[in-house]
Amino acid sequence: MTERKKTAAASKKRSRKKATAESDMTSLKRDLRNAELLLNISQQMAACESSDKSLETFLEIIVEQINAERGTLFLNDPVTGELYSRVLIGNFHREIRILNTSGVAGHVFTTGERVIISNAYKDPRFDQSIDEKTGYTTKHILCVPIETVTGEVIGVAQVINKKSGRFTKDDLELLVLMTNQATLALRSMQVVERMQKKREQEIEFLDVVADITSEIKLTNLLAKVMGEATRMLNADRGTLFLNDPKTSELYTEFGAGLEVQQIRFPNHLGIAGAVFTSGSSVNIPYAYADLRFNPAFDKQTGYFTRSILCVPVVNKQGTTIGVTQVLNKHGGSFTDEDESRLKAFTAQISIALENAKLFDDVQNMKNYNESMLESMTNGVLTIDSENTIVTCNLAGSNILRMPRIEDIIGQSAGDFFSGENAWLAERITSVCESQESDLMLDTEFDCQGEKISLNLTINPLLNAEKKSLGTMVMMEDISNEKRLKSTMSRYMDPKLAAQVLSDGEESLGGTNLRATVLFSDIRSFTSITEELGAKGTVQFLNEYFTIMDNCIQKEEGIVDKFIGDAIMAGFGIPLAHDDDEDRALRAGIAMIVEMRKWNKERLDRGQKEIDMGLGLNTDLVVSGNIGSPKRMDYTMIGDGVNLAARLESACKQYSARILISENTYKSLRGTYQIRDIDKVVVKGKTEPVGVYEVLDYHTDETFPNLMEVVNQFNNGMKHYRNQSWEKAIAAFHEALNLNPTDALSQTYIDRCNHWKSNPPSQDWDGVWVMTSK
Repeated sequence: MTERKKTAAASKKRSRKKATAESDMTSLKRDLRNAELLLNISQQMAACESSDKSLETFLEIIVEQINAERGTLFLNDPVTGELYSRVLIGNFHREIRILNTSGVAGHVFTTGERVIISNAYKDPRFDQSIDEKTGYTTKHILCVPIETVTGEVIGVAQVINKKSGRFTKDDLELLVLMTNQATLALRSMQVVERMQKKREQEIEFLDVVADITSEIKLTNLLAKVMGEATRMLNADRGTLFLNDPKTSELYTEFGAGLEVQQIRFPNHLGIAGAVFTSGSSVNIPYAYADLRFNPAFDKQTGYFTRSILCVPVVNKQGTTIGVTQVLNKHGGSFTDEDESRLKAFTAQISIALENAKLFDDVQNMKNYNESMLESMTNGVLTIDSENTIVTCNLAGSNILRMPRIEDIIGQSAGDFFSGENAWLAERITSVCESQESDLMLDTEFDCQGEKISLNLTINPLLNAEKKSLGTMVMMEDISNEKRLKSTMSRYMDPKLAAQVLSDGEESLGGTNLRATVLFSDIRSFTSITEELGAKGTVQFLNEYFTIMDNCIQKEEGIVDKFIGDAIMAGFGIPLAHDDDEDRALRAGIAMIVEMRKWNKERLDRGQKEIDMGLGLNTDLVVSGNIGSPKRMDYTMIGDGVNLAARLESACKQYSARILISENTYKSLRGTYQIRDIDKVVVKGKTEPVGVYEVLDYHTDETFPNLMEVVNQFNNGMKHYRNQSWEKAIAAFHEALNLNPTDALSQTYIDRCNHWKSNPPSQDWDGVWVMTSK
């Protein structure tokens, strides 16, 4: 080798050594710089007073070191399955939550892959919606997972848009290095945050329970429980249902003051019913996929139920007293932790619920007793064991001629009942000592100088241990007016009796007024009397008339008279209402319904069922006291009365139970299940009248497919009146197919066949002439 070649080789060797030394020096400087950076990260994060500030500091370092525009640190929330970020650099300064499977961040979290994206809008993993909302343009993305030493991914670190150039592998390595350095601090921060949140929840839980259990009013307590349960679980709605053991219903109350309302339903229905009967909690992430869920309420209100959490409310004795239900958790479905919290919550407030319910029952009973006392026409006084008058109702103060109840309450019975009434104080003392009731009929009593007649009853008052609490005095005023009213009320409606007493004989002297007349009649009554005999018939009619009279009295009608097994009743006499037609029809429907209930009792006693028909008509009638000087009756007469009787009789021809005239039909205010069945000329008349059948007393069992049958029947009637016999017959057959027991459809098929064989005159208008009463 020449000297020149040796020199060149030595020079190259020195150059390589120098380059290697420089590279080692550069690597050493980088390592030192990185070590200094990592130490700086640890020191700065440790110096922060809060976790939020620590995150913000870490992000500032990342953005500065990577030379990026923005950075985001997402941590995973394992409870909700979301990635969340509370601290952002740039324009975003609020918490963001995304599913831990969506977007670039979700991809990195689920796969653990480190990604460099040079063109965000061309990457299918990138979600452009955030840019569209904010107006910001994302160009480059650098995203790495945040991993613990065990390999668990607890979040992701992401930087956006390098200020000069694009992100490189060196940037990627640096970001991984920095996140690895901060992982321990981030993990510790999560643990501390969870512990702090748990502690805050427990303190809040105790405060809420303390606040709720201090409430004694049931309506307010229910509102508080529902509100706190909804807020505590971050739900959309909440309801607390309590069980009513008397009715086997779940109910809840809402509203305030006098407008408190209740929702009630059987305690075995729906999700709430299933939880109550089983005593087990239910957590449903998708309500419409559960067969127990009833979507009817959603359809009615427009609300959409997504998720449901329902837990039983159990008292100390282990008895389920209700259920708590929350709907639609914000941001996802209800978790096991939510279920545990709601269970703990309901366990704590169960005692308060029972106390509030007990208080509510006592308050209701107190209000009921007070209302009952105030509504009584008899006077009631209670006197304690110290012989002091404790209570007096309004009727009592009126009977005693004492306008102010305060002038009675608090006085000694011996002082109040003195002078000519001293005997009453003595009888009160005697009852208190003997603990035996005392009854005095038609007793003269001095009221402020006025002599009145009273029926008096003095009863001892005892507590649960049979110890004396005092006495109760009941006073019935039987002065002439009351005695007359009591006598008259046995023979006529109490309201009529009251009006007679107030208006005198003028009210019974004869009046021409508009009224609705109701006639009813028992079918095959003659055969019934033959089977029952005289005594059985009287007993049968007394029981039947009692049931029917109650239905009429409930709607404030009057029973004009009983004619054998028939009833004639009036609505609108002598006192008119705006809805007398509806009252009469409601009474008629109730009569059929009550008859069916009575039939069940009769069958249980081995007796035969009965059936009946009713006719109703609204018209001008003459009402008054009609008869002889020896025998007078208040009654109604006129064509309006006669037509009601004809309609009752026509029920047999039309296989109906309730028929009403068009006069009544046009005056009805309510909505009923009615079909137009004919235009008839009743016997003795020339003008036709429309006749309608009322079907509201039917059930799905007694009249299947009712509305469909009515529609087909109406269609048949249209063709019938147009003399399209074949079309009418087809429609009536359709009605019979839907309900084979609809005899009226068969009647019209027979009529159509009759008219086909015997065509009516050209001027026939569909009117049917009745040849019998």
